[in-house]
Amino acid sequence: MSAHRDWPVAIIGSGNIGTDLMIKICRGGPLRVAAMVGVDPGSDGLARAHRMGVPTTSSGIEGLLRMPQFGDIKLVFDATSADAHHSNWATLGPTGVRMLDLTPAAIGPHCIPAVNLDDCLTEPNLNMVTCGGQATVPIVAAVAQTCTVSYAEIVSTIAAKSAGPGTRANVDEFIETTTAALQTVGGARRGKAVMIVNPASPPVLMRNTVYCLVEGDIDCAGVEESITDMVARVNCYVPGYRLRQDVQFETISSISPLHIPETGKFIGTRVTVMLEVVGAAHYLPSYAGNLDIMTSAAKTTAECIALAETVGTQA
Repeated sequence: MSAHRDWPVAIIGSGNIGTDLMIKICRGGPLRVAAMVGVDPGSDGLARAHRMGVPTTSSGIEGLLRMPQFGDIKLVFDATSADAHHSNWATLGPTGVRMLDLTPAAIGPHCIPAVNLDDCLTEPNLNMVTCGGQATVPIVAAVAQTCTVSYAEIVSTIAAKSAGPGTRANVDEFIETTTAALQTVGGARRGKAVMIVNPASPPVLMRNTVYCLVEGDIDCAGVEESITDMVARVNCYVPGYRLRQDVQFETISSISPLHIPETGKFIGTRVTVMLEVVGAAHYLPSYAGNLDIMTSAAKTTAECIALAETVGTQA
């Protein structure tokens, strides 16, 4: 990465996610925030950007197009909402500027850096799924590397204080997009996502539970090793990502099978994985691991895109 340290990007959305992303990028690396875009001139994100010397506009996507820096921008992060992303992409798509979508709009393919980043580096509009997806899809993919996952179900719990207006408005899209990614990237035949916004005080850390139903006999040691390796891969770019306890295996025998409404009886093994994500506290406190995993994954993805483009140009 050190060979190219001035790759200009823009961030649309001056809320929690956009502001945390800006702070992360400004802490170092090949990316440079050339513009921060919002719609509320009084937002804390725009104020912080101004203090950090980042050019800003409160005129939304149209304001970005009018900024003199726009011609230099290589990639735009969209940290708004699913509905807004559709409009933003319709406006920016024809300009040829790439977009990294941090909303659950999922216009482009799903990207989970630890699983399929190499397949996504040339996409014009890349979707970072959801916080729950970034936390749990890698685990499903790790199980699917060693055996057949007939069904995957995930439960993501986040602190109410870390759920901004965009998150709350996009709960349905969160469920749909996360469920789709469990299958398209995670490799499960069927999937289901559940999101819980916990109002507890003090706020709880982000926690995720992953259930995988695996057909037939499995190599438990091999599955656990695959999961442990995947956790280490995610931890490389999300340092607060970790297992809460040992992987659990439960044999479902023919004597007492599970009844799945859509498919009937299930015989095999239930793999249960419990995860915790502690945020880096760059903008919000450490309980906002859901924020941190999204911005960390997006930053890592953009850095790899920048490197790939730089190497391609030099070649």
